[in-house]
This record gives sequence, structure tokens and C-alpha cells, in this order.
Amino acid sequence: MKIQSVRYLTREGFRNVWVNRLMSIASIGVLVACMVLIGFAILLTKNVNVYMSNLEQQNVVMVYFNDENSVIYQNASQLSSADASSNSSDSDSSDSDSSAKASSDSTSSGDSDKEEEAPKIPESAYLIHNEEEAKKVCAELEKIGNVESVEFISKDEALKRAKETALSDMAGAFEILDEEGGNPMSHGARVTLKSMDIFEQTIRDIEKTAGVHSVVSHAELAKTIADIKSGISMICFWIIGILAVIALVIVSNTIRVTMYNRKLEISIMKAVGATDAFIRLPFIIEGIILGLVSAIISEGILYFCYRVAADSMGDSFTLSVPFGEQALLLFGIFAAIGIVAGALGSAFMIGKYLKKEGSEFKAL
Repeated sequence: MKIQSVRYLTREGFRNVWVNRLMSIASIGVLVACMVLIGFAILLTKNVNVYMSNLEQQNVVMVYFNDENSVIYQNASQLSSADASSNSSDSDSSDSDSSAKASSDSTSSGDSDKEEEAPKIPESAYLIHNEEEAKKVCAELEKIGNVESVEFISKDEALKRAKETALSDMAGAFEILDEEGGNPMSHGARVTLKSMDIFEQTIRDIEKTAGVHSVVSHAELAKTIADIKSGISMICFWIIGILAVIALVIVSNTIRVTMYNRKLEISIMKAVGATDAFIRLPFIIEGIILGLVSAIISEGILYFCYRVAADSMGDSFTLSVPFGEQALLLFGIFAAIGIVAGALGSAFMIGKYLKKEGSEFKAL
């Protein structure tokens, strides 16, 4: 096709927009509404993802190592639970044993003054014996794919933090433990994850690491975060898809009106030998013009609305994604929707017409 023909057909496309300006304005209005809603859906998704990412960084996992204290207090908790279960059965026979206890107390009064020393736990019963070995476990944890960072926390630092965060009436308990029984805390690590999408698998990998005794995590919060991100992404996907289809239908209807207004002209051009491409191109250009104009207007309206929303929220709730960072992306999406909807809608409608009715003069 010659350059002069392209210029002529392009002018015809602009002329079609002007001649059918009322329908064009209506089409642009609907397209702008669709694009603005699509833009809001995209910005909402990006802001939610930022907030969810911040929550993911705060939702850390505490890992405690298999050292001497972990074995001591694990055994103590098991013994206390066993004693609690046996208290109910012992209470039934307390009356029958009271006389025997009285007689045995007199013979064992001398031995009661000698306090038995608790048996020392062998070093083979636990894996972590010092801070160096604990730091080696931290290095192994850092090798796990979904782990962002690992912060080593010694048992002395853990006791200090416990005292600082404990209630005033509980602070004395930590001091008594520290003075009489030594530091009851175990070496540990504060593990930050990259993503909550594979949270459970990461926890299993951490638990399998040699030297790890227990893991404290908020699995329900992690699942909630992943569900919220997935749900919002799915909703926005369907919103964008539905509105894109609506835009395609609107452009198609606009081209249909233009096409029927020029029905006689199209038939004459067809009769004198004009090709389908020559007839179709002005309508495609008209659809693309409608899409691009709608994209420009939508970008301006969305910028204004986003600024107003950001200013009205104030410090209580801030929008984490600046509009300037997304302006080019949004315009590209709007332009792509406008061009695709305009080109496809125009090509479909004029192609259907040319196939069905465009050869009516041949029948004469």
C-alpha cells in the first residue's frame, strides 16, 4: 500500500471519529471508566502486596537449639506432667499410707537432711555445647532457600530480653533462676523468611537441621497472609478481564454505528474494486484513536483520584506505592487495552460486515 493511501485512510479514520463524535464521546466515556477501574485494581494489588510483604518480614520464626538447657527443661516438663497424672491415683491411697509414712519419717529423718544431687546430663545427650557450634547451625539455616536472614541470639542475650519484656511481678522469677539455677535459656536464632507461600515446607526444612531443638512460629498468620494475597490477586485478575471484554464490546458497537452510517459508501468502494484491507483500515484507525484517547484521559483521572485518596488518608493509613513509579506501566496497560480493543473490535465488525453484506452490489 502506498504512503499516500495510508495518509488518506488515516485521515478517514480521524474523520470518522469527528463525524460520529457523540457516539465516540460515549465510547470514550465507557472506556475511561473501565480503564480507571482497571488502574485502581492494579494499584490496590500492588499496595496490598507491599503491606503483606511488610507483615511477612515481621512474622519471623524463632528457632531454639538442642543444648543442655533444652534437655534439662524438657525432662523437667515431662516429669511434671507425669507427676500431675499420678496425683489423682495417689490421692485415693493417701489415707492408707499415712500411717506408714509417719513411721518411716522417724527412721529417715537423718537422711532427709542430705540433699541428693541431680545426675549430670552427659554431653552426648545434646548437640550444641557452645556458641561456636550454635553459630554453625545458624550458617546451615542460612543455606535454606526461603530464608532471608538469620540472627543468632545467645542464651545470655535471650535472658536479658526476657527480663526487659517481662511484667514487673515476673521479673523476680528470672533473677531467682539466674542466681540459683543458672541461666535457663537456650541458644537460639531469629529467622526471617523471604515468602510465606512455602512457609510450611520451610519450617520442615528448619526442623530437620541438625542442632535444632524446637521452632516457634505463627503458622496461622502465615496462612492468612498467603490467602489474602492470593484472593486479592485473583479478584483483580477477574476485574481486569471482565472490564477488558467490556471495552472490546464498546469499541465494536461504536464501529458498528460508523459502519452502518457509511454502508452505501462501503458498498460503492467494494463495487469499484477496493480491497477489504483498504476498506477496513479507517475503521481500525478509528478504534485505535478511541483507545489511545481513553488511555490518556484515564491516566490523568487516575492520577488525580490517587492523589486525593493519598492526601485524604493522612498519616493514619498511607499508600505505599507512589503513583509516579507506576505511571508508565499504567499508561502502557491502558494503551495496550485501547489499541487491542480498538483494533480487534474494528476488524471483527467490519470483517463480519464485508463477509455478509459487502458484496450486495454483485448480486445486482
